[in-house]
Amino acid sequence: MRAMVLAATANLEENPSPLELVEVAAPVPRQGEILIEVSVCGVCHTELDEIEGRTPPPGLPVIPGHEIVGRVAARGPGCERFRPGQRVGVGWIHSSTGERDENLSAAFRATGRDVNGGYAEFVVVAERYAYPIPDAFGDAEAAPLLCAGGVGYRSLCLAALEDGQVLGLTGFGGSGHLVLQLAHYLYPNSPVFVFARSEKERNFALELGADWAGDTQDMPPVAPHAVIDTTPAWTPVLAALACLRPGGRLVINAIRKEDGDRDRMASICYEDHLWMEKEIKSVANVTHHDLEAFLPIAAAIPLRVEVECYPLENANQALCDLRAGHVRGAKVLKIAAGA
Repeated sequence: MRAMVLAATANLEENPSPLELVEVAAPVPRQGEILIEVSVCGVCHTELDEIEGRTPPPGLPVIPGHEIVGRVAARGPGCERFRPGQRVGVGWIHSSTGERDENLSAAFRATGRDVNGGYAEFVVVAERYAYPIPDAFGDAEAAPLLCAGGVGYRSLCLAALEDGQVLGLTGFGGSGHLVLQLAHYLYPNSPVFVFARSEKERNFALELGADWAGDTQDMPPVAPHAVIDTTPAWTPVLAALACLRPGGRLVINAIRKEDGDRDRMASICYEDHLWMEKEIKSVANVTHHDLEAFLPIAAAIPLRVEVECYPLENANQALCDLRAGHVRGAKVLKIAAGA
């Protein structure tokens, strides 16, 4: 099968083509596993963290990719949950304990990092960690739901918002544009403010119904009760803490932060950023419970999923575009013919 393989970690500024298109043997499903013929795979910022060594794979070479949509090609012994040919998805969580806090367990294994992922024509996964894809979405639209959407849903739950309270979103890429719509659905009386460096992202947010959009360090018209940060940088953390109201909560939805502006954290001021019972909550991975709960909600809305598609062999270009901030919605690789 064709696959884009990472043989060594690298800085994309120094090596803009770290993935190589190669032919490898297709995996074979074992007990409790299904083989999926991959149609599309989303491109996530976490892939940048893997490739550039901030959350490196435990072993190389590896096939990245964890926003996978495809069809069941074969079933291993004991598998009856899905029928052959059924459309399913796979997210960041490849396997764990199955408990409510499985995202925090040492047993957690990530798709496309700890095991081979979806930048390939086939992938295997335990059937309990695959999910039926709602008919409301095409393959490419569904791919970002498996991570950007699922972890965005978890972030919104951790924000502990009540209907009518103000929500802030810092960064407006693959996850942010889904969380905005999700928040409007779950909390219809809550204003949503978007903070983004790019004017295009701010305009996109307003197009999707944001009540206000400003630069990352602008002060919003009303202090938010909660802010969800989806950026790879540190500056938005300080900016969000500064604009939160007393008792507010900052939820940081990032598996890693980059080092470029880490020194900004040296300017943190207790009375401006942390006093008055402000909270900081991080998001760690995602559980299969999150994805099972989120996908039906996404279909009920239904979410408008903005995607930009690339062929599998252009995965390096998609990653470089993502790193450069060329984002409107989410990026998706088309893998199967006709996808």
